[in-house]
Amino acid sequence: MDATLKSLLINFNEVFTFFFVFPTIVLLGIYLTIRLRGVQISKLKMSFSYLLKKDGSSHGNISHYQAISSVLAGNFGTGNISGMAIAITMGGPGALVWMWVMAFLGAAIQYTSCILGVKYRQKNSAGEYVGGPMYYLRDGLGFKRLAMLFGAFTILGAVTVGNFAQVNSVMLPLQKIGLPPLLCGVIMALLVGVVLLGGLQRLAKFASFIVPVKAILYLGTAFIILGLHADQILPAFQLMLAAAIDPQSALGGVVGFSAVKAISSGFDRGLFATDAGTGIVPILQASAKTTNPVIDGVVTLVAPFLVMIVCTTTGLVLLVTGVWQETALQSTNMVTHAFQEGLGHVIGAYVVVIALILFAYTTVLAWAYCAEKAAGFLFGAHYASYFKYIYIALIPVGALIHVDMIWRLADISISLMLMTNLIGVIGLAKEVIKESRQFFADAGNLELETVQS
Repeated sequence: MDATLKSLLINFNEVFTFFFVFPTIVLLGIYLTIRLRGVQISKLKMSFSYLLKKDGSSHGNISHYQAISSVLAGNFGTGNISGMAIAITMGGPGALVWMWVMAFLGAAIQYTSCILGVKYRQKNSAGEYVGGPMYYLRDGLGFKRLAMLFGAFTILGAVTVGNFAQVNSVMLPLQKIGLPPLLCGVIMALLVGVVLLGGLQRLAKFASFIVPVKAILYLGTAFIILGLHADQILPAFQLMLAAAIDPQSALGGVVGFSAVKAISSGFDRGLFATDAGTGIVPILQASAKTTNPVIDGVVTLVAPFLVMIVCTTTGLVLLVTGVWQETALQSTNMVTHAFQEGLGHVIGAYVVVIALILFAYTTVLAWAYCAEKAAGFLFGAHYASYFKYIYIALIPVGALIHVDMIWRLADISISLMLMTNLIGVIGLAKEVIKESRQFFADAGNLELETVQS
């Protein structure tokens, strides 16, 4: 990657994140958290209960569990693994703390956008419910051109974030053990095509099966490593908190970490891992069977909570094993080495490779669906079906592009999606606040009547 271009992309993304993304998410996140009365925490129990509850509504194509599995298929991606290594490498351990801040405030934004996504959804010519920022920007605010712009950013994000970044992260360890990147990319493309060409139902069913499997495999191994290094967990948290407040004091000025890098890296990785506020979650959630849009907002609160558990666990493994200080390692290779060191056996590295393949595979599928719906909004459902083939054909390309270029483009793409979507969230937030309060008041009255009877 050309050094000048790399420096330009890094500087642009840091400035954009620190001066635009960071203050917007903080101010809007705090506003929504207060007006929605801490919905991220207060309704988390309700979120889990709705997740497993069957909704008999005929208005939708898939169940809430299948919908949230599709969301997690996109959220549980390589950003939870290799992204944590990149966050610590660029911003130091303090980046993880800012990632939590981003996820917490972003959850309120995601809740709002999911309600809007379902409220303004429509049926397309294929009989599927489709929704997302494109629809509430156009129909809720009358911003047709901005809606089209978001659709274009979604397609760009799907290619960079959901395709190239995922495939490239998987190729790094596979290439290290001698497998040709191009061949692996072709095989990945064929496997994606099998599920993707089967439509929404096949994607939802596959995601509902594979998401718990990959989470248990990866987290189970990570918890074993943390158990073996239990005495290092508290010092790791202390280092993260100290580095978040004053990186140079905690880590030493010679290391080169700064507060700006910690914040920008943490927010970028938090965005990448949770997709909170970027707009892809309401696209995925819009197909769920539901009787009230607020239910869909509540259900999606599960996603950022679970994703942060995975991301924090990955970060802790990197810290307690000390591998984060080995500057010769980057991205996925740092995590595979940390798991191998943590377990004291090469099987740790293989667990990461297997988890990465599963994480990347499902994320590629989820983003492909979002891009297809964005293409359908822009060009019509008939022409959008052809986009699947283009998306699949691009997968091998991600195996060949330099890792630095991919992550820079991915960060910029997702930031553009976020800022465009936030215009819709800000403009329609009062609708969500009003409907949420009414729904929770009715639910509370119903619960009280049930208890009294």
